[in-house]
Amino acid sequence: MNVLVLGSGGREHALVWKLSQSPRCDKLFCAPGNAGTALLGENVPLKTTDFEALGRFVLERDIGMVVVGPEEPLVKGVADYFSQDERLAKVLFVGPSAAGARLEGSKAFAKAFMMRHGIPTAAYRSFTRETLEEGKAFLKTLTAPYVLKADGLAAGKGVIICDSLEEAEETLDEMLSGELFGQASATVVVEEFLQGVEVSVFVLTDGKSHVLLPAAKDYKRIGEEDTGPNTGGMGAVSPVPFAGKAFMQKVEQRIIRPTIDGLSREGIRYCGFLFLGLMVVGEDPYVIEYNVRLGDPETQAILPRIDSDLLDLLEAAGSGRLEGYSLEVTSRHAATVVLASGGYPGNYDTGHMIHNLERVTDSLVFYAGVRKEEAMYKTSGGRVLAVTSLGDNAAKALARTYESVRQIDYRGKYFRYDIGKDLLP
Repeated sequence: MNVLVLGSGGREHALVWKLSQSPRCDKLFCAPGNAGTALLGENVPLKTTDFEALGRFVLERDIGMVVVGPEEPLVKGVADYFSQDERLAKVLFVGPSAAGARLEGSKAFAKAFMMRHGIPTAAYRSFTRETLEEGKAFLKTLTAPYVLKADGLAAGKGVIICDSLEEAEETLDEMLSGELFGQASATVVVEEFLQGVEVSVFVLTDGKSHVLLPAAKDYKRIGEEDTGPNTGGMGAVSPVPFAGKAFMQKVEQRIIRPTIDGLSREGIRYCGFLFLGLMVVGEDPYVIEYNVRLGDPETQAILPRIDSDLLDLLEAAGSGRLEGYSLEVTSRHAATVVLASGGYPGNYDTGHMIHNLERVTDSLVFYAGVRKEEAMYKTSGGRVLAVTSLGDNAAKALARTYESVRQIDYRGKYFRYDIGKDLLP
């Protein structure tokens, strides 16, 4: 089978890496891809939102399956474009409809959906520029810290946690004016702060049945001990010690099943990944956010733990045959550390030569913001690489990853030294 993966980040490199291991994968393409995906398949210079060009390519190259990495094409309706074309509808498509992608594309929609279906989440209200004063009044009913979320897509950076009421009011004003996130924050969700620890739970569903993938814990803040602004993610570990069998049963019963059933009852077509950002409060799970694709860098931590053939798994989902599928997962631990450009998530320079990649032999290196010029690899983004290692326990996996991280060098290299340390005994 010929497969096309949409996207250009570290998540897509990990997907291509895993799919390339399937003996049933004939030709592997990535649009637009990056320097890492080019090592395993063929990059195609197409935008993920140019649906017509993607459709033509799929037909020309006899693509049997399309796997969508990022959220933007899903929110803009790429799955609907394929399903509404008689020729393209025959292609197995892993990614939800635009209606399903609203779970990520609109925080307000997602919160209302959770309320309709009794899914545990923080109390909230949504505000626009016209209701700014009501928003400030609602903030006064909450206690610090305050959580403000841009309703639309903001590249994983649309959540701001404010420690004082004055800061929260000022931030709400800046978000609704478009100063911070542009049109993405034309509506802002203000919600109560839940005190607990976060965990990322991943599900693959065909709209009826589902398969639970390995859980992970990611680290969003730029600074040590979770300080500084949010990023797209600075590292991840899997498995998560506090997400044991009893806890995951609660997640299944209270969140996963009601979500999939709710989508079905509302007539929303959903085939693809569902990423649950959860807060563990006491021993109970609450939904912080839905994402409608795999996370980054969690993908780089969970895919190396899956022993099953990923192509077989995705084919089962795309053809509605997930019921009864048994996923094989290793008991080994995975630790992922992201190497970023100095200054990220603010202003940063690119074009710096990356040295010593060939020295890393005991870890996986997934490329994100990397481009190849002749025989040299150079930085081209805020998050440059993700280094993942497996070990018999978390401590061994982390030690191996950090040893590999120290081998790689480029000007402005930045990474967190404390990924996963909070979970060590």
